[in-house]
Amino acid sequence: MDRVILRRLELLNQLSLTETQKDEVIAFFADRENDAKVLENIDTSNVERMVHVMPVMTVVREDIPSQPFSRDDLQKGAPETDEGYWCVPRVVE
Repeated sequence: MDRVILRRLELLNQLSLTETQKDEVIAFFADRENDAKVLENIDTSNVERMVHVMPVMTVVREDIPSQPFSRDDLQKGAPETDEGYWCVPRVVE
């Protein structure tokens, strides 16, 4: 990163950095660029590709449709039913 790019970022983000802060930001990103160069130089040809660092185990039950409760069992707690439906107070007039 150079001062021209930093100036554009300042305007875009409506920032006003002091000269000391600008120097610190430029130095920070220069260090990150050096870190990236070091990582690029690492030989990873014998490393197996992976998606996750840790193995992911997905435990999924078999998807079998079922009806665990009967209508009569569910309506036992209803205060009032009519022809298999729950009766509720009218809320819209």
